[in-house]
Amino acid sequence: MLDLRPAPRPGARVPHADLNGALARYGLRLRGGFATDGEQDRDILAQAPWARTLILVGNVGSELWDRSGAAIAALPGADPLDGWTRQTIDPIARSVEGTALYPFDGPPYWPFQRWAQRAEGVRSSPIGIQIHPEYGLWHAYRAAILLRTPIDAPRAEQAHPCDSCVDRPCLTHCPVSAFSKDSYHVDRCVDHVVATQHDPGSCSNVGCLARLACPIGAQWRYQPDHARFHMTAFVTARLRARVRDS
Repeated sequence: MLDLRPAPRPGARVPHADLNGALARYGLRLRGGFATDGEQDRDILAQAPWARTLILVGNVGSELWDRSGAAIAALPGADPLDGWTRQTIDPIARSVEGTALYPFDGPPYWPFQRWAQRAEGVRSSPIGIQIHPEYGLWHAYRAAILLRTPIDAPRAEQAHPCDSCVDRPCLTHCPVSAFSKDSYHVDRCVDHVVATQHDPGSCSNVGCLARLACPIGAQWRYQPDHARFHMTAFVTARLRARVRDS
């Protein structure tokens, strides 16, 4: 069980602007939040009954990579981004007398997708990635911070871009048809990425071609080196899982 005991000084004022600035130095952003609710957040309140607000932290486009990519890539271990995230967010959370939660802690895993829907009104795209009406598929949620102090965190009502998308290019641009309306053939995807890793125009080198086909938020697309980092991490994790499960 995670140690979610509150910080020792109760009732601290949360310096919202300072938190934004602290995150921006690393290429991170506040991504909305919500007041904890006894019915919806029983999993949180069972371990942190003092929590009054949950705020999400994430990245948009390649801001994270521009500011912190070198530091992330230099870390040892199989999951340098996860290690860097914890190393960076934990002290920021403590500075506002909060506690950080992470999507990679588990099992059981915290329901970050559900939290994102409550915080920002995002919804899943046909290829499973949550789509934002401005950032498209080029964003991520890296952590959450529990606060003991209520803050004003209104939920943004967002139009869902996929509702008006007729062609659904994300479903037709995968070279091996790994995506369909109802499923994702992850092994087919991984095998293709490995087989074409030396092709300059492949998913391995420019990023997922299905994801790149989405027209929403094109200006926020990940830079090639940023996309390659994520693709390499994804394939490595899936191949490790195959070995573990074999």
